Amino acid sequence: MSFIERQTSRITGQEHGGRRHSVLNAASSGKIPNAKKPRSRPPTSLRDHLPYLNSTLCPASGPYSVGSMEIEVPVETPRPISDIKRNDRHLLQLETVLFTLYYPASFGSGRGQAPGGEKKWSRETWLPRPRLETAKGYARFAGIPASISIGIFGATTMLTKLRAYRNSPPATHWPPEGNSKKNGYKIKDQRGRPPEGAKNEPTFPLLMFSHGLGGSRTTYSALCSEFASYGFVVCAVEHRDGSGARSIINHRKRGKNKKDWHGGARAQKKACDGDPECDDGFDHFRHIDHTEEEIAQGYHYVDYIFPKDNPKDTAPNNERGVDADLRSAQIELRLCELEEAYRVLKAICAGEGEEIARQNLRTEGYVGGSRRGLEGVDWSAWKHRFHVDKMTMAGHSFGAATVVEVLRHTDRFTNVQAGIIYDIWGAPVKPPADDPKHRIHLPLLGISSEAFMYWERNWDASMSLMKEASEHGTPAYLLTVRGSVHISQSDFSLLYKHLSSLFMKATVNPQRAIDLNVSTSLEFLRLVTPESGGGRSIISRCMTDEQILQIPILKEIPDDRRPDDQWIAARLRVDHEFRTRVAAGTQRKIKRNFHGGMGEGYSTADEMWCFFKPSDDQLRKWIDQEGRGENRIDEDRATAPNECLRDSDHPAADVSLHSDDDLEEALKVHGGKASSGPVRQRYHDDERDTGSGKGSKTAKTAAAAAVVADKHEAPGDTWLGALPALKHGQDQDSK
Repeated sequence: MSFIERQTSRITGQEHGGRRHSVLNAASSGKIPNAKKPRSRPPTSLRDHLPYLNSTLCPASGPYSVGSMEIEVPVETPRPISDIKRNDRHLLQLETVLFTLYYPASFGSGRGQAPGGEKKWSRETWLPRPRLETAKGYARFAGIPASISIGIFGATTMLTKLRAYRNSPPATHWPPEGNSKKNGYKIKDQRGRPPEGAKNEPTFPLLMFSHGLGGSRTTYSALCSEFASYGFVVCAVEHRDGSGARSIINHRKRGKNKKDWHGGARAQKKACDGDPECDDGFDHFRHIDHTEEEIAQGYHYVDYIFPKDNPKDTAPNNERGVDADLRSAQIELRLCELEEAYRVLKAICAGEGEEIARQNLRTEGYVGGSRRGLEGVDWSAWKHRFHVDKMTMAGHSFGAATVVEVLRHTDRFTNVQAGIIYDIWGAPVKPPADDPKHRIHLPLLGISSEAFMYWERNWDASMSLMKEASEHGTPAYLLTVRGSVHISQSDFSLLYKHLSSLFMKATVNPQRAIDLNVSTSLEFLRLVTPESGGGRSIISRCMTDEQILQIPILKEIPDDRRPDDQWIAARLRVDHEFRTRVAAGTQRKIKRNFHGGMGEGYSTADEMWCFFKPSDDQLRKWIDQEGRGENRIDEDRATAPNECLRDSDHPAADVSLHSDDDLEEALKVHGGKASSGPVRQRYHDDERDTGSGKGSKTAKTAAAAAVVADKHEAPGDTWLGALPALKHGQDQDSK
């Protein structure tokens, strides 16, 4: 029996049989898989033809053009999450929520006059602004000098832009029928007839995406753009939980009196001299820790947080295992951010987009913002444009672990209809609570990389989650993309494909890997989404059906390409690499040119393995089941107005925590149960500080400022899943 499954309470609290190993015949596992060509994505601009090094991402393959919006707004109740502190400051704090919205764009996006009246259209940069600061964050994350990181990004992707045009109007048309692998892009910007019984204008399905360690809202732009091109509105949240390389958190602008009403009148939070605007800001943000420097500059940033004395907690061979306290607290903050992002999406869908635009902190005058901001957006076109009554949750790696917690907390996320976990990092997944409701009762799709498949503990955790869902009567699928590695579902595999092939030994075409992930996901959603409200009609109209879910189950785990233990989960093994790759390329060309003439031709089993799925009887029983679990979907809550948006000044201003009762009520309303303890403690700490005006506040502020100054130093013994640390730095502070 495997380690993970011996820990009976680790994932499901139930005991399962051990994992079987075998070496299959060479045709099924030893050779590089026979892959189809990626979908057609012809160049769309002069920039695509220029010989820049890694300068562009491929256009999306679906029938819709893609637009994007960058939004950062304050949360309803700013507060610390968990009791974890460093240098007397709360390590995890919820203050604003930041996301990029990818969506189907209307006719003419990228041509003619831009939405704000400018002559040229704008696209968000792939490396989040400010780009130099983001590059420094990656240097710290990777354990290398900042100069090297800046040089690498400067020579490769510093000028890379997303494929989505900023602030494009949303599409209002149905695409033509007949979409396929070859002509999906050919029917872009063409109008089709609505399906029988459907409205003239489609209502798009909603998908929320959670990134993995080292990621951001743009790191998975190819995957998110693909979904958008097939008719989804995709909300890619940037988590400020210390799991990304570096994320900028903007503060609200100061009032005309030049006093700071973000963290108080001054850094020491002294009286506001009777200024009501300042008093409101102080009361609202009193639970947030900021240094004098952060308050003065109007922003701060969050870098990757390394666990104390255990920076390798992500490594497969780390005997100490994951830092459960830190990772659990990070997941809680992620859940809060997803709730806040959903609140903003509800407001946009309800026709309150202008209020969101007024609150937006990613516009001119804010760090990381663009002068275009949300200029030119016709918010009336967004009213009821996408579903908020039902949505899908998806995530990669640590983001996939976040999705698991969302699926188990249907009391908080009442409108989630299904979950997709891409190459899940299973270590931080907590065991379910004793409450039988705290289980996965919703359809679940898992798509892993071949490299992570050989990480036995992680693979057993994935299988355990599939069994948890299946035992509660819902469809669960687990598949593997052959020849893929952990970054194959992110933009890194596209922008640095040669490094992925050379160092991680990936053999799958990176664009084809994205195609396989999207096709599998769409087939799954077409199967499990309800007839109305979940977007099945738009999925069926747009998707390319490769019948991936029909792949038979592979009974035993192949391990012909399992690497040595030191490289487990980080790379694959390719014996006689040059000869093997050349032979595989030749074989693929023969099959492409003489389809069916050389053997049986292509099969989806050439490119993917299936390890878990429901039987036909189980699937039929679930499909025929009355309601299929839809009775837990809270449509009334989804369409109810957001109370916070009724305030004429700012959504944050209507929450003032003057007492324990106010605090408890705010936490109850905004889902802060897990953080109620630390918030309450912080509330009383502030009462003591403001009551006396003395104490060690100045010393704490100075110590915190020292932490900010040292953030460019990389800690030693970092682990990226592929490369060891290249530079030793200072140890992390105590929790």
